[in-house]
Amino acid sequence: MAMVYTNENLSFLNDRIVYNDNGVDFQVMMDWERDLMKASADYVCQNGGDILEIGFGMGISAGYIQSNSINSHTIVENHPDVIERLKEWATDKPNVIIIEGGWYQNLENLSVYDGIFYDTFGDLDVMHFGSVLPSLSKPGGIATWWNPLNREENIWDLPNVEYDVYDVNPPPNEYFNHDKYYLPRCRQQL
Repeated sequence: MAMVYTNENLSFLNDRIVYNDNGVDFQVMMDWERDLMKASADYVCQNGGDILEIGFGMGISAGYIQSNSINSHTIVENHPDVIERLKEWATDKPNVIIIEGGWYQNLENLSVYDGIFYDTFGDLDVMHFGSVLPSLSKPGGIATWWNPLNREENIWDLPNVEYDVYDVNPPPNEYFNHDKYYLPRCRQQL
């Protein structure tokens, strides 16, 4: 799945993004995440400034990020089908900077940010996020990420991580089937 994700043809439905593999639909993102995307966006935007969003998906979190008072909004997206939708979405948003391709391969094109939201699908470079996060964050910068686990587990062993717990009721899917979501909140040292 993850190795060929960017080669998959995506279907954009009203409430989800899916791809089909041998007659089986696999969900990439679903509308049930809306409240979690709002909470994530509001958290990373609480200090305003420059925001980095890694992964655009359905654009739910991007819309919430734009509703906050921010200076710039850099979005990194690797899937060609999603990039086209991202470009269309950004046409009337002058503070949006689009970076096409994988985030890890584009490190030299990234800056430092006040807030970072990491939510990707099929990302083979996920293991690097924890070690790179400090170099992408301004002093006191904040970050969150999609947490597929139904517990407080800091897989990158980052300092200063706390969790907000949300009750959720997702429809059946391949990526998250729990009744609690643990939203990570990470603050870099000043």
